[in-house]
Amino acid sequence: MNMAQGSEAPVLFETRDGRDGHRTGIATLNAPKSLNGLSLEMTRLLHAQLQAWADDASVACVVMRGAGDKAFCAGGDLHGLYRSMREYRDSGASDITANRYAAQFFEEEYRLDYAIHTYPKPILCWGHGIVMGGGIGLMAGASHRVVTERSKLAMPEITVGLFPDVGGSWLMRRVPRGAGLFLALTGAPLDASDAIYAGLADVKLEHAQYEAVVDALVAHAWRGDAVVDREKLGEFLQGLAQPLSPGPLQMHAELIEHLVSAGTLEQVVAAIDALSGEDPWLQNARATLAAGSPGSARLAWSLQRDEGTRSLADTFRTEYGVALHAAAHGDFAEGIRALLIDKDRQPHWQPATLAQADAAWAAPFFQSPWTAAAHPLADLGHA
Repeated sequence: MNMAQGSEAPVLFETRDGRDGHRTGIATLNAPKSLNGLSLEMTRLLHAQLQAWADDASVACVVMRGAGDKAFCAGGDLHGLYRSMREYRDSGASDITANRYAAQFFEEEYRLDYAIHTYPKPILCWGHGIVMGGGIGLMAGASHRVVTERSKLAMPEITVGLFPDVGGSWLMRRVPRGAGLFLALTGAPLDASDAIYAGLADVKLEHAQYEAVVDALVAHAWRGDAVVDREKLGEFLQGLAQPLSPGPLQMHAELIEHLVSAGTLEQVVAAIDALSGEDPWLQNARATLAAGSPGSARLAWSLQRDEGTRSLADTFRTEYGVALHAAAHGDFAEGIRALLIDKDRQPHWQPATLAQADAAWAAPFFQSPWTAAAHPLADLGHA
């Protein structure tokens, strides 16, 4: 075993020597006090090391995990983004790319996420505890995604005035029975079983099995053939899998399908708002939507229907432009203020109603300041 840097580094890297000269790389997000929230520095460190391991023929498999016992990754660097949005607005700039921190953060985060989706070797993401927002971005593209008895996955961006980004528009389109729209509008959390059902995870293991799983990876007779190695790793994990009971998303699948097929966004929101009964998961979902940003609801709705989210690479390009618009003149800064800065939980959304956050309001968010060839993420999918 070798550690690449001291234990205070925001991401820890180690490799473990195995059979036939093969090694397993382990990346640990190391900011447990912030629930391993993903900063720009962490993004850069992780992306550089993943590339180095991809280029190293001796590294057969990579593991991603979070430090501490509470979270794999609870999201992105909202405090840093808030400071950059305040500075941008105080400057009076009108060019959405002028917020250099937001432009760098989203570009590099999305590049990292896409690199994980297209990684040439098996990546096992150990999604224990909280996995939200940017954490979903890291986990979703891994070839093998483990959830545990304490996993809690969600895309709760509507509470901070953003939208399910990090490829979320593409991911949510693929949730069975249209439920991705419900998840985007309500931020409803998923347990391990529902995460697998939604296509965001592959297998449930007990968190206590982590060390045994890593030991098995180190001892495995890797072939060096990515297709074969992924298949064998999948078989191994499935052999350890814990039994699953349906979570709330599955138990309410028929109802949710009915809700999201109500027609227009206004009709879908009204249907969710009219939910009755005492089921706490459904009522929390209803309340989150009711308190959330109407603009975020519109953007999430529009993104899941946009031609620019039909492929994964196009989704990252489309979301990048919409995210910079949201950072420039959307509810994003106000949502972070209410939740994390002043903590009054009383956001003043603009627009204040869904009727005001109509398709005409959303249209400018989809106007790209770049030509297709000049887009900062133009090279995704063309390598």
